Amino acid sequence: MIEYIRGELVETTPALAVVDCNGMGYAINISLNTYSAIQGKPSVKLYIHEAIREDAHVLFGFSTKQERELFLLLITVSGIGGNTARMILSALSPAELCNVISSGNDKLLKSVKGIGLKTAQRIIVDLKDKISATGMETVAGSATTLSPAHSEVHDEAIAALTMLGFAQAPSQKVVTAILKEEPELPVEKVIKLALKRL
Repeated sequence: MIEYIRGELVETTPALAVVDCNGMGYAINISLNTYSAIQGKPSVKLYIHEAIREDAHVLFGFSTKQERELFLLLITVSGIGGNTARMILSALSPAELCNVISSGNDKLLKSVKGIGLKTAQRIIVDLKDKISATGMETVAGSATTLSPAHSEVHDEAIAALTMLGFAQAPSQKVVTAILKEEPELPVEKVIKLALKRL
């Protein structure tokens, strides 16, 4: 069981981080929240969840233990796999997710791609007590990043959405529309908005 991986951040996209740890490069699936937290840092420490399947060993990495704990709670819910849990943690920060579950806001949860009303309600029913039992703090952590060149944000956002399983054409349409409305948005905000519209 891998607890965390610490090393040099070699490569990063909004959906994946490659961390060099003593000469071995680990490809780690990350959420947008973690991407915001590690972006531009030379070295990182990511808390790991290792999903061992028949066809692959998949690493999911988180910048905080709280985010990993929420991920682990989400994947206990019937019908929620690693990628769906990552999608939820990309659309909502850990603090927002705790608030959504505690307040029973299934409408906001349903706005995440791939989450229907039944699944949203199941998440709330299954996790409401667990979240209050863990006493998770709803500390809103917002990372402010300078937006790079317009086209770079556009390309990165589309690449990330494609990695998350969206078709390229609709992703392109939505990202272009968002950047027309708010050209100064950083890539993670563009992707968050796109996740709500796709």
